Amino acid sequence: MTLSINLTRRVRRRKLKSGAIVEQVRYVLSWRDPRTGEREQRFFERQEDAQERRAEFVAAYDRGAFSSENRTVTVADAVAAWLETKRGVVRPITFASYEFEIGYIVGPLLTSEARREIVRSGVGARPKAIELLGRVKVQELTTRRIRAWHKLISDEVSVYSANKALIKLKAALALAAEDHEFRPPAMPTGLQRQRDKARKAVLTPDEVARLLAAARDDLDKGVYYAAPFLMGTRPSEQLGLMWDDVDFEANLIRIRRAQMRYGALSEMTKTEAGRRDIPMSPMLREMLLAWRVRCPRKDGELHRVFPAPGAPRAWPLPREGGGGPLVYGSFRKRYWAPTLKRLGLPPVTPHSARHSFISTLQAQGVEVGLVAKLAGHKSAVVTLSHYTHAMRGGDDAVKALDRAYAGSGS
Repeated sequence: MTLSINLTRRVRRRKLKSGAIVEQVRYVLSWRDPRTGEREQRFFERQEDAQERRAEFVAAYDRGAFSSENRTVTVADAVAAWLETKRGVVRPITFASYEFEIGYIVGPLLTSEARREIVRSGVGARPKAIELLGRVKVQELTTRRIRAWHKLISDEVSVYSANKALIKLKAALALAAEDHEFRPPAMPTGLQRQRDKARKAVLTPDEVARLLAAARDDLDKGVYYAAPFLMGTRPSEQLGLMWDDVDFEANLIRIRRAQMRYGALSEMTKTEAGRRDIPMSPMLREMLLAWRVRCPRKDGELHRVFPAPGAPRAWPLPREGGGGPLVYGSFRKRYWAPTLKRLGLPPVTPHSARHSFISTLQAQGVEVGLVAKLAGHKSAVVTLSHYTHAMRGGDDAVKALDRAYAGSGS
């Protein structure tokens, strides 16, 4: 018995937002395996490719070597293959978050009630868990099943976790479709969205001006809590900054790396757009030049810009015994929180300084594309495409910060 494979031409018409109608032509091979009775399909962009593959399938079946590899590929296999493509490409902490999130795809999952019962009882016995999508064959996965899975994760965990996992599932299925030549199911639409979060609390320009005035007089700690308001960096970028990245001649701070949770340095920023040059405002330049004299050394040499503190010595000698990494928790405990409390300011987070940086630049009339460039926003790629030479205005932009805060403090 030979394998009978039909070749059909399908035309899919789509209406764009502009109202234009476009046609997508695909060539489909379809057959039913005589040995298993299972229906199979393959999709091709070109008719020649479909004809060539049909001949290969028929010849392989005749000599007993034909098999449908994707029939045995599970969602767990597809997700694992996708995750492997991210190893070494994203930061270790980001990779770890991906590993955690795909657990909500593969499963199994303890119900929320079961998790609460374990906490209440203190008993480590593992109750029966809910099976998720891990064992489902990729070709058997349907849009309806994905919708049901998304609702389950939303109810048992959170809408946020369900949406994050859905993004990973979509990417994994797209990669598997390329590798195993099947048509992935359409992602469900109209899914539950996360409720709007409360707007992050930030300091007002007047409050920032008070903080910066205090920082000027605080020779040992001031630059630590003033810098994020003047650079717009993420805390991991600030704590990972090296003196080699501070170019006083070009008047630039070059963001090229980030500090990980326990102090190790990563040569990757959060996104590719995170690798950027930030012009120094006059205020920031003045503070960094003064801090370079006092900054703790590592083995006698300048190393990190914001290191762990050492023991103070008489001015102008640098602090002694420090120079190593300052982890985020210590930064908040030693520098950030005590300063806000001492100045009577609201207990905002260090990341809020980044929000202040961005909102202040926008309030000063700096173009949104330039603001996004300085902040390292990945989501502003489309906007920034119109600002090819946006950094030419960077000096004026950061000087606007000094003007804004000086005006607020008067």
